[in-house]
Amino acid sequence: MKIIRKKYTFYGSVQGVGFRYRAYYAARENNVTGWVKNNYDGSVEMEAEGEAENIENMLLAIEKGRFVRIENFVCQAVPVQNSRTFDIIG
Repeated sequence: MKIIRKKYTFYGSVQGVGFRYRAYYAARENNVTGWVKNNYDGSVEMEAEGEAENIENMLLAIEKGRFVRIENFVCQAVPVQNSRTFDIIG
């Protein structure tokens, strides 16, 4: 059970379509912590911490959003912060 943390920036139809709330509920269902927020350029930024499989399952749940259309994303590993919750920022 290795815990990892990844930082994502998502591009496409990701604002105004329930992305952050879908991420919040998907995180809770998959035991993932971190945060998600809208950026001023229309992208959405998210840090997700948990087991790799749980993070992948969370991403799949977000992509299934009815109006969410991820056209591209950037991902990088970041240090684990041992966060306890998943928050919507802003």
